[in-house]
Amino acid sequence: MSVQRYFIYLAYDGTHYHGWQIQPNGISIQECLMKALATFLRKDTEVIGAGRTDAGVHASLMVAHFDYEGEPLDVDKVAEKLNRLLPQDISVYKVCRVKPDAHARFDATARTYKYYITTVKFPFNRQYRYRIHNPLDFQKMNEAALTLFHYSDFTSFSKLHTDVKTNICKIMHAEWTQEDEYTWVFTIQADRFLRNMVRAIVGTLLEVGRGNLSVDDFRKIIEQQNRCKAGTSAPGNALFLVNVEYPQEIFDTPGEYEVRLIASTGGWNVPTIQS
Repeated sequence: MSVQRYFIYLAYDGTHYHGWQIQPNGISIQECLMKALATFLRKDTEVIGAGRTDAGVHASLMVAHFDYEGEPLDVDKVAEKLNRLLPQDISVYKVCRVKPDAHARFDATARTYKYYITTVKFPFNRQYRYRIHNPLDFQKMNEAALTLFHYSDFTSFSKLHTDVKTNICKIMHAEWTQEDEYTWVFTIQADRFLRNMVRAIVGTLLEVGRGNLSVDDFRKIIEQQNRCKAGTSAPGNALFLVNVEYPQEIFDTPGEYEVRLIASTGGWNVPTIQS
């Protein structure tokens, strides 16, 4: 029997998890998904994610892949069964078959994150927004964000002592926008992200907004390629992975490409809690 590969499109609230990757001393999203698949498929099944979100970080759209040897699976039934087996804070949107060599991590062409901050205390936002107590200069923060496009080495925003071979990334979008009277969101898209990179960028941009760093200071931090020079990482609870994009040709049937298109046009956005 042939081995088939499948993509799982899922979302999760990361509040009670130690990140995506399996950890020795805490529960992870990957572990929960592998346990659910093992129960459904009646065999241990490895799951590879498109990335490794940190502890407490959420995803309104994550992608992962797994292999299965046997008759082709009924993908609708797999999604339905996984949703019954998974905890309430993890849900599967869709399962689709892809080419045997498709890879959820290495074939991704772009990933998009959003970071939410709020200027008010609101109990229903506490797990999904970072509250700011002092005024910020968002114009300066956006000026600083524009400098990210001029660089490719983001060592200054990477967690120290990671196992990656390169700190080179291509950033395609980075901008602060106002969502409502009290909420601002930073949207950043790149071909890949380093460990802790988005939170480190946000934390350093907040220092620009507070007036503690100039736009030129921000540029120099990037050029120094030293994590100790950048700002403190912003808390993980306000960060969401919102999209992962892939080339059309990795999908087993052309129709499955619509999954990526729906996500990229905002069909699966972070739930908005109005204050």
